[in-house]
This record gives sequence, structure tokens and C-alpha cells, in this order.
Amino acid sequence: MTTSTLPAAAPRGRREARPKPTARERWRLRGPLLPALVLTILLTQVPLLGTVFYSLRSRNLLRPESDEFAGLANYGTVLGDEYFRNAVVNTLILTASTVVLSMALGIAFAVLLDKKFLGRGVVRTLLITPFLVMPAAAALLWKHAMFNPLFGMLNWALSVVGIGKVDWVSTFPMPSLVLMLVWQWTPFMMLIVLAGLQSQSTEILEAAKVDGAGPWDTFRRITLPHLRRFIELAILLGSIFIVQTFDPIFLITQGGPGQATTNLPFAIYQTTFRAFEVGEAAAAGVIVVIGTIVIATFALRVISSLFQEET
Repeated sequence: MTTSTLPAAAPRGRREARPKPTARERWRLRGPLLPALVLTILLTQVPLLGTVFYSLRSRNLLRPESDEFAGLANYGTVLGDEYFRNAVVNTLILTASTVVLSMALGIAFAVLLDKKFLGRGVVRTLLITPFLVMPAAAALLWKHAMFNPLFGMLNWALSVVGIGKVDWVSTFPMPSLVLMLVWQWTPFMMLIVLAGLQSQSTEILEAAKVDGAGPWDTFRRITLPHLRRFIELAILLGSIFIVQTFDPIFLITQGGPGQATTNLPFAIYQTTFRAFEVGEAAAAGVIVVIGTIVIATFALRVISSLFQEET
């Protein structure tokens, strides 16, 4: 009696090694992505290289014959310019104030929308609407309908409590911009925090309630630690976007009065289209890009941590 020869069973816990794909197979898999990669390089890296090239040259549009190699002189001029340093300070103040206030309001609104109540869908739509308005349209709306000293809604609301008419843009330029940007960016923060709230385990919340924990203790000890990564993500992404603010400053304050609201994007615009100093503006742009890359690196780390399984 003969027994049939059977293939030996693979040891338990060991997987069969897959053959490595050849170079042709790898290119076949990556081929559909090449057009998008080429387009990304053309739209991002080529303009960046052009900016770096112009930052190394001394060029003024009013004096075309003055185009010559300047090395790092433009960077030294920009870093030593009080106008640029003032723009950096204004950018930090504007960004930090807007992010902190919009984050606080976003958490409050997200907690509100996480509860079930009559008309929650309507309230959610109304709270998201400011983020859907174009920045230029939002700036014009606030400039004429809210901040106008004669018929603005802000003065009308304050007149009820006996406060007279105030020219908000001239008297309080930076707080006015912060108020407008908080109105615009609070929905962005709210949506990210709301996503974190809805991903929270209901079993843990019910267990805390059974153990006698109150709403504040539950939020402080359970919900807030769970939202930490979502809050960090909202703060970092919001900072990257708010640093690039240009439309409200151009349409509402024009960087004034004086230089009270001149931030980095508006300072670069002024250097390019008012002073026509292409080399200095390009150097300032490169410096801003480097700073943005540093912030984006931390943002990408936070995003990647959202997909890591907790041990």
C-alpha cells in the first residue's frame, strides 16, 4: 500500500515570502501617478526655484538695468528691516489670537452640536456657513455691514447698552481683524473637534456616568484627553492657513493705520508692487516658505499620529 505524497504544510505563524516586484512592475503601478507628480512639480517646485533665483539678485522693476547677482544680501536686508520685523510680530499676534479664540469657541460649539436637541441640523448649518463664505466677500461684508461707524451692525448692537459710535477699523484695527477671522475660522475648528467627539467611545462615557462622574469631570478627565490630538491638528492646520491671511488686510485696513496690521503676506505684496523690489520680496517669500515648512512638518506629524494605534 502506497501513500500519496502531500506537500509539507507550512509552519504555523510563518507566511510564504512573496516575490519582489520587478522594476517594470513597479513602474506599471506608479505610472498612473506620474501625471499628478509632474503637475505638482510644475506648480510648486518650479515657481519656488524661480523665487530662490530672484532672491539672489538685486532687481528693481523701475530700474531694469540694475539686475545683478547679489548673493545673500537681500536676505540680510530683509532680516534687518524694521518693516519686515514688525510684519513678523503682527503675523504672530494675528495668528495666535485668532487660533486661540476660534479654538475655544470651536470646542464650545462642537460640544453643543454633539448633544441631541430639536433643530440641531439647522444650527449646524448656520455655524458652518461662515467658513463657506469667500474671504474677499467676508472682508467686504465685515467692512461695510459690521465695522462701518455710521450704519454698522456692531455699533447698532452696542448702542443698546449706551456705547457711542466707534470707528472700529481706525481705532481698533488689529482686534477688528481678529474678530472677523475668528468668525471665519471657528467653524473649521469646530468641525475637527466635532469629529473627535463623535469618535469617542460611548461605553467609557456610560461607565463614567455609572461611577458618579459629573459632566465637568467627565469632560476634563475623559473627553479632553481624547480630543488632544484633534485639537493639536486643528491648531496646527489653522495656523498654517491663517498665516497666509491677505484678503481682509488688503480690503479692510490696507495694513494700517501705520503698520498696525501689516503681516508677512501683505508686506511681501507691498515690497513687490509698491517698492518694486523683486529681489527683497523674493527673499522675504523664501523666508516665509521655510517658516511654513517648519510648521507643516509638525502638522504632518500630528496627522500621522492620528492613524497610529495606541498601545
